[in-house]
Amino acid sequence: MRKRRRGTTAKRVLTAEIAVVGALCTALLVTEIPSLVRELKIWRIAGGLSARRRYP
Repeated sequence: MRKRRRGTTAKRVLTAEIAVVGALCTALLVTEIPSLVRELKIWRIAGGLSARRRYP
């Protein structure tokens, strides 16, 4: 008597991999937010979009 194979194991593995990758991306984004805010402040101090005329 043969056992029927089910695709649920592959789906579970894929779901777990997606969850891990999503968690890593979220953790990276959260740790980089202070750096991004600092860069935006520096960019605004330097003139933002209107600085193209001054800094070629």
